[in-house]
Amino acid sequence: MCGILPVVASDIRFFLLLRMCPVPFLTRNLVVENLSPFIGGRIDRCVQELVGGSRSHVTGLFDYDCVTLNGDVETNPGQSLKAGDRVLVRFEENRRYSPRRRPQRQQHRGFSIVFEDRHLVVVEKSADLLTVPTDGREPHTLLYRVNEHVKHEGRGRGAFVVHRLDRGVSGLLMFGKTKEDARLMQNQFRQRKPERQYDALVAGVVGPESGEFRSYLATGRNLTRYSTDDEEDGQLAVTHYQVTERLPDTTHVSIQLETGRRNQIRVHFAEAQHPVLGDNRYRRDLWEHIPWAHKRFALHASTLGFNHPVTGESMRFSSPLPVEMTKFMSFSKRLDKVLQNEPRIQAAPRSAAGTSKTSGRHRKRR
Repeated sequence: MCGILPVVASDIRFFLLLRMCPVPFLTRNLVVENLSPFIGGRIDRCVQELVGGSRSHVTGLFDYDCVTLNGDVETNPGQSLKAGDRVLVRFEENRRYSPRRRPQRQQHRGFSIVFEDRHLVVVEKSADLLTVPTDGREPHTLLYRVNEHVKHEGRGRGAFVVHRLDRGVSGLLMFGKTKEDARLMQNQFRQRKPERQYDALVAGVVGPESGEFRSYLATGRNLTRYSTDDEEDGQLAVTHYQVTERLPDTTHVSIQLETGRRNQIRVHFAEAQHPVLGDNRYRRDLWEHIPWAHKRFALHASTLGFNHPVTGESMRFSSPLPVEMTKFMSFSKRLDKVLQNEPRIQAAPRSAAGTSKTSGRHRKRR
């Protein structure tokens, strides 16, 4: 036993000496100038240019907090750069930084990341996903899945609701990464500052090239929404629209929301005799003869613009039309050409729905 002690003691002294020796660190930095090719690009491309190495090595540098942007640790390799940004990388010499192992992603998680930083995450939602749980307390909502992403991959406290999209509606949606970030963005929505544009396919041929719906939306006993003239019974809802294209029995409209009430677009167009295709709650009788074969609504949140809650920077994101809508429009155009070229084929009677009207449609329900 005594012969082993000197070996153990020498080992301890050896490791103590190692700890006393400073680890050699290298520093690389860059200031993004006005004409720099890095402007608008991802920060990980800039880091790779500074330190070299593989893409996985660069990702590892972010995972181990080796990268700072303007003095703050940056963990998002996809963060975009602008003129004046200061990028600094500090890392151990001769060390291989491997990316940290991440939880396996769900194959069908129902959303994709459009933008993410330390304060916000903007996602593109699939139509079949609920934004938040209802009274049924559904477990795997968009909120739950984005919250898991932020905690495990996005380096944040979680996801906090700013606004919502109905189930059946796809498109752009935003979450705050802290309660304060979410509150600041909610204030912008209350002040009607964000730009919210939707694309929809509605039944019938909308006559006016553009128009506005303005009413007070109230809620019935079965949670169905309807317009009323009673200010005390409902919430002011304002919807602007522009005709994009007229198709047989259908109109493609671009919609700008001034307010964001629940079911607002669906109610306003249904009450104007132009319900959204696929909407079984509001005036299905006006579109059920149209061959819309999808379970989702023909409604897509295509543009989202706002000011960043911390930097004040103006931000704007766009999302292309979903394939269900583009294929339907192509099919409708082809069918119309066939019917025009074949006089023996009798076209199905077109919808009796006329132009949009905002008057005479308000009523109170009890």
